[in-house]
Amino acid sequence: MGASSPDVPAADARSLRLGERTVDIADRAVVMGILNRTPDSFYDRGATFALDDLVRRAGVLVDGGADLLDIGGVKAGPGPEVTEAEELDRVLPALQAIRARFDVPLSVDTWRATVAREAFAAGAVVGNDISGFADPDYLDVAARAGATVVATHIRLAPRVPDPEPVYDDVVATVRTFLLERAARAQACGLTPDRIVLDAGLDLGKTAAQSLTLLRASGTLSRLGFPLLLSASNKTFLGVTLGLEIGERTEASLAASALGVSLGCRIVRVHDVAGNRRVCDALAAVARARREGA
Repeated sequence: MGASSPDVPAADARSLRLGERTVDIADRAVVMGILNRTPDSFYDRGATFALDDLVRRAGVLVDGGADLLDIGGVKAGPGPEVTEAEELDRVLPALQAIRARFDVPLSVDTWRATVAREAFAAGAVVGNDISGFADPDYLDVAARAGATVVATHIRLAPRVPDPEPVYDDVVATVRTFLLERAARAQACGLTPDRIVLDAGLDLGKTAAQSLTLLRASGTLSRLGFPLLLSASNKTFLGVTLGLEIGERTEASLAASALGVSLGCRIVRVHDVAGNRRVCDALAAVARARREGA
C-alpha cells in the first residue's frame, strides 16, 4: 500500500485514528455531525451561530449517535471575508464548550494552519481541510499535534465561484489529486489511519460530475485510506431531483447508503440520527455476509 504508487489500488482501509481512539471501520461507517458556527451557512442560514444554539445542536447530534463532530467557522462558498481572528473567535469557544460537555471526538473545518493549530490545542483531533492543504504549514501542524487530516479535492479554492468546471476525466483527476495529497501527508509523518480522503462533491463539480464521483466511491475507497462522503443536502442532489434544501433529507440518506455500500467509511451529515440508522443497518448486513449467515 502506498500513495506513491497511484496506478496500483491498495486494500480497503480498516481503521481510523481519532486522537487516542482507534476506530474499526472494516464494516462500520463513522457518522460525522456538522456544526456550523457561521451566520450564512447554506443549510441552516445561521441557526447555530449563537454559541448556546450551537451547543444545544451538538447535544442533539450526540444523542442521535454522532461518532465525531465537525465544527466550522467559515462556509465553503462565496461570502463576506472572514478574517483569521474572526474564525478563531467563532471556532475556539465552540470547541471548548462542546468538549466540556460531551465525550465525543472533535474536528475543525478549516483550511488555515494557524486556526488548525489553535483548534488542536483546544482539543480537536481532526483537521478537515477542503482546500487540499493549500496552506503549506497545515500538514506539519497536524503531524505535531498527532491529529488526523482530511484531504479534499477542490478545483480552484474555497470561497471562489467555479460554476462551469471542466475535466477530461473527473474520477481520474480526483484520484490523482487525492493520492498526491496523501503522499504529502505521509511524507510529514502521518500514518494511513490518520489520512482521510474526500472527493469534494459540489466543490468545483457540476451535479453530473458529483454523481459520477459518488458512483466511483468504490474505486476511491480502495486507495488505502478512509474515504469520507460529504453529500448531505448538497446542491447536486437538489439539481438532480429538483429539490429545495429543506426537501433533500431522503436523497441525502440515499447518497449515504450508496456511498457506504461502496466503501465510504465516514459520512459528514446534518441528519445524524437518520444516518446512524442507515450506517448501522449496512454494518449489520456486512457482518452477516462475512459470517456467512
